[in-house]
Amino acid sequence: MEKKICMDMPIVRRRLPDIRERWGTETMETTRKEIAPGVALTYLHTDKFKTGFMSLTLLTQLTREDAAKNALIPYVLRRGTLKYPDMEALSATLDDLYGARIEPAVRKKGEVQCIGFFADFVDDAYVPGHESIIEKISQLMGELLLSPNTRGGLLMPQYVDSEKEKLIERIRSVINDKTSYAVHRLRELMCFSEDYAISAMGTEEIADSIGYQKLTKHYRKLLMESPIEIFYCGSADLWRVERALTEALSTLPRGDINIDIGTDIRLNAVEDEPRVFTEELDITQGKLAIGFRLGDGMLDPDAATLTILNAVYGGSLTSKLFTHVRERLSLCYFASSSIDKHKGVMFAYSGIEFEKYDEALSEILAQLEAVKNGDITDEELESAKRYVATQLRASMDSPGALEDFWLTQNISGLPYGPEELAVLCEDVAKDDIVKLAGGIQCDAIYFLRGISDKEAD
Repeated sequence: MEKKICMDMPIVRRRLPDIRERWGTETMETTRKEIAPGVALTYLHTDKFKTGFMSLTLLTQLTREDAAKNALIPYVLRRGTLKYPDMEALSATLDDLYGARIEPAVRKKGEVQCIGFFADFVDDAYVPGHESIIEKISQLMGELLLSPNTRGGLLMPQYVDSEKEKLIERIRSVINDKTSYAVHRLRELMCFSEDYAISAMGTEEIADSIGYQKLTKHYRKLLMESPIEIFYCGSADLWRVERALTEALSTLPRGDINIDIGTDIRLNAVEDEPRVFTEELDITQGKLAIGFRLGDGMLDPDAATLTILNAVYGGSLTSKLFTHVRERLSLCYFASSSIDKHKGVMFAYSGIEFEKYDEALSEILAQLEAVKNGDITDEELESAKRYVATQLRASMDSPGALEDFWLTQNISGLPYGPEELAVLCEDVAKDDIVKLAGGIQCDAIYFLRGISDKEAD
């Protein structure tokens, strides 16, 4: 299903790759296979951790109409199953599994919404008497997904209403962290006609309108249509994990699986000149956020070059934004940048004194121009590479970080692990960065200032 775009801008449609065409890598004995229609398992065998880790994630298109419903579902399902009808019963069962934990998870990767559960538990190798845990965890994950506590075949109204109020509070709470709020508002305003503008939690208006009957219907539709990503990290053999999951999901209803989901990528800025947005709150420190489109580099994006470009510009402690804008010129309290490789956008954000808006904005943009012009020292480039490689290799010490990395890779259709990406990043040349940076365009500027501030007018 091709999405319609109201503005005449170059667009690249990057779809979620068909799971039947993907393959795994050898890093940390990673294996990838389809274990049921539209259900892919990424299996990472390791004896490194004392805890096992598993996630079960449904993938669906992020839309304004459905985002809040999708985000609400795992929280409602976590309230109880037919066998364990409330959270007290579920907690007791998890306690019996040596303090295992299963929690809802709601994320977005570009314009793909990811909902489900993650679990961490004692690895089988460390269970007294070598009791099998993976089968019991898999069974419980399956029950949470497929056998919710219902009344008359519908999700429990009191569970839906209770979790709906909590969801609304989570949506409202974004304003509590003013830096995150500034980036959130920039994303909404910059991408106002794109689904990317929508939070992974959806909107308060839609959330408030959700009823248990509507949510039950939507839940059943998701089970029928959504591709499912499962990640396991631990010491259990592949055949055991596959068998446990296959049995746990044996009643999964499947229809026409929607593999035609993905992210629309705009290559250029919306207008010739950056759009500027200013809002006011009762704050003492201004928040400046700038959004960029990555241009033709997203026609055939290179993850390693994108990662090092971001590290050189603002995504590391030796970046140009940190060393020049913050340290040398003292124009801000902090300055950083991030890239969403799915969407092809980059954000630069900083905390500034209100009266330094013009100077800080000018210098942040000037540092990007320096990157475009190849004004990158050998020390800056090597420091960026070391920083990125260290971060990637450190992720191999965290099952949760590995899970998020592989979910990102699988949605992007990229088969290599953290170590391989680290090596690719170490091989990025300055010319690669300059070429990629040359197509970057500033699209929007957002400034959050104090209510009584007039200096930035």
